[in-house]
Amino acid sequence: MKIILTHEVSGLGAAGDVVDVKDGYARNYLVPRGFAIRWTKGGEKDVEQIRRGRKIREIATIEQANAVKAQLEGVQVRLATRSGEAGRLFGSVTPADIASAIKSAGGPDVDKRRIEVGSPIKTLGAHQVSVRLHADVSATVPVEVVAA
Repeated sequence: MKIILTHEVSGLGAAGDVVDVKDGYARNYLVPRGFAIRWTKGGEKDVEQIRRGRKIREIATIEQANAVKAQLEGVQVRLATRSGEAGRLFGSVTPADIASAIKSAGGPDVDKRRIEVGSPIKTLGAHQVSVRLHADVSATVPVEVVAA
């Protein structure tokens, strides 16, 4: 099935790309979650609009990505959350929480969809998260989760 991606999907493509995927993957996962729309001749017009929006949000050059990487790696990110007695969190830390913590710590504005958390952060302490800035550049940001 041909689909048009509306968001970046790791391993598949970026927003505005037209890709072929299995019917079930598109019908059961990508389309219901809003990551893609079905390809039609009318939908082909939307591709250019999606690509324009992507260019506005995306970091254009590797030099810009390296500059943002240097800023991100120099920021001390502390995130205060509610936790229990044993240091386990009530819930987990989301990429949106991390993006807002980076912004409040004086770092650059980062899109939450570019933040990759390896395993869910459910405990207090120091954790590492990855931020994809460009196809060739990613930054590792240390995040310290403390009790509120």
